[in-house]
Amino acid sequence: MVIMTSPTTFLPVLERIAEEIEHTPGRGRPADYIPALAARDPRRFGMAVAELDGGVYGVGDWREPFSTQSVTKVFTLALDLAREGDELWEHVGREPSGNPFNSLVQLEYENGIPRNPFINAGALVVTDRLHTRTGDASGTLLEFLRAESGNPQMSYDEEVAASEAAHGDRNAALAHFMASYGNIDNPVPVLLEQYFRQCSLRASCADLARATAFLARHGVRADGTRLLSRSQAKQVNAVMLTCGTYDAAGDFAYRVGLPGKSGVGGGIIAVVPGRCTLCVWSPGLDERGNSVAGVAALDRFTTLTGLSVF
Repeated sequence: MVIMTSPTTFLPVLERIAEEIEHTPGRGRPADYIPALAARDPRRFGMAVAELDGGVYGVGDWREPFSTQSVTKVFTLALDLAREGDELWEHVGREPSGNPFNSLVQLEYENGIPRNPFINAGALVVTDRLHTRTGDASGTLLEFLRAESGNPQMSYDEEVAASEAAHGDRNAALAHFMASYGNIDNPVPVLLEQYFRQCSLRASCADLARATAFLARHGVRADGTRLLSRSQAKQVNAVMLTCGTYDAAGDFAYRVGLPGKSGVGGGIIAVVPGRCTLCVWSPGLDERGNSVAGVAALDRFTTLTGLSVF
């Protein structure tokens, strides 16, 4: 059964989804390789929808801040793409990787050019290029997200950033390897500090649903100014659809049918172009690093509402 949708019917849909999720066994496991995330309760759940006019509502723990992790890669990509345009794509690809998000193997075959902006190597390149253009990639990101979400209190979690830095040898290896091919501009320690801070951002489902809405508005920010051209917004949404959920992007597109980006903190953002944006959070992950309850909830949302890009 498809429920006809209007702003007044999304909330009953969310409430129905939350009730179904509450009775679903098997929520996965939190990311135990980042000690600061390992203790999160996998049964926590929140979900929010943001309308294009900025209105937002949700269910469960939708106002609870969590560690956004790789979700922020979408915003860093958009901020850099707005500054340098197509030149970015000379340094990072747009293809699904088919390998784990922190794999070194592919980089050697492809001469230090990461497959896409959402695997760790690609995100490092994008952060590096944004840092070159702004002098403070993580500060630029935070300023943007505070403005788009309407939450001036949003901040980085220094404990999580320190935890990631202490266990960040694989990311350091990726950065040094790409630097050896001339695909990193800044000193690797500077880049890693920026990257780990970016990943440690704390935000709620409400914050992230609002902050993502510029992609549903085809590149237009909350204040009416344009960050991206319509073509660039399409590019970001397309890469989210094909690459946004690690090496499970095909399954996510099949089940959900929306551009999305997940993070190992348990968050997932999703875009219904021209209509709304969503964020769901539940810390229990599957073997590919995506929130078990989060994917299930987005699957139910598109099934119940009939909204997808297909």
